[in-house]
Amino acid sequence: MTVLSWSSGKDSAWALHVLRSQGVEVEALLTTVNTTHDRVAMHAVRRELLEAQAAAAGVPLRIIDLPWPCPNEMYEARMSVAVRRLIADGFEQIAFGDLFLRDIREYREKKMEGLQIKPIFPLWDIPTSQLASEMIAGGLKSRITCVDPRKLDAAFAGRVWERSLLDEFPPEVDPCGENGEFHTFAFAGPMFSRPINIHLGEIVKRDGFVFADMTL
Repeated sequence: MTVLSWSSGKDSAWALHVLRSQGVEVEALLTTVNTTHDRVAMHAVRRELLEAQAAAAGVPLRIIDLPWPCPNEMYEARMSVAVRRLIADGFEQIAFGDLFLRDIREYREKKMEGLQIKPIFPLWDIPTSQLASEMIAGGLKSRITCVDPRKLDAAFAGRVWERSLLDEFPPEVDPCGENGEFHTFAFAGPMFSRPINIHLGEIVKRDGFVFADMTL
């Protein structure tokens, strides 16, 4: 049995598609939610949109509730409890949508050492310019929910992540945002049975980031 770490963004959505194309059945989506604001951690996506994604993907959610602020020790403790529950329920693999950040992969692998669950990385080391093109050509549609204005102009918040948008990125910005330049919400693509109709709301600056709110 396989669980997928689900951020609500394009990379985890594409990882779901890739796993299925490889014959791997994903039986749960594991997500962290900031209970103070009832939104997906970092991506700041409302819980109702997260639930709409899971329904369209046909995969049940497993939510890890986190307070805000959340010390790293508490995050790790709650993640450990969730992983052990997954193991008890028969899950043997946990997939991550990481692309090339070696320290992140090594951190995940270290946390899984000695446990009866194997971390897998279906998108690992695919050049991100190639991966972005494959995602867009494959029908994945997403919208930018969060921008780090130290790395990317705040004006990109709320825009659809598409070919024309990538052409506007400065050369130092990774097309998939793997260095933390931006985060997305996937609302359509081959991993979903139907598109998720979303509406762009207010764009706000908070905690040093720019967030684009979205509603159903």
